[in-house]
Amino acid sequence: MEKRIGVVAIVVESKENIEIANRILSEFGNIIVGRMGIPYREKNISIISLIVDGSNDEIGALTGKLGKVNGVNVKSALTKK
Repeated sequence: MEKRIGVVAIVVESKENIEIANRILSEFGNIIVGRMGIPYREKNISIISLIVDGSNDEIGALTGKLGKVNGVNVKSALTKK
């Protein structure tokens, strides 16, 4: 299985959904190399950036699960290791 390294940007638009997003991120902790989360209080959103190292399937499963949560927007950029 070919691995990829990349970044994932997550914007959470409601505080209720941040707990759901955090639970999903915990499930995929094995492919998360680094994480930074910043609450943007003026806009009432939270922004999370991840560095990931995993297969296309693993990263796709993570971003897919997050993207299904109402009020969560996800974008990723990947490169070959």
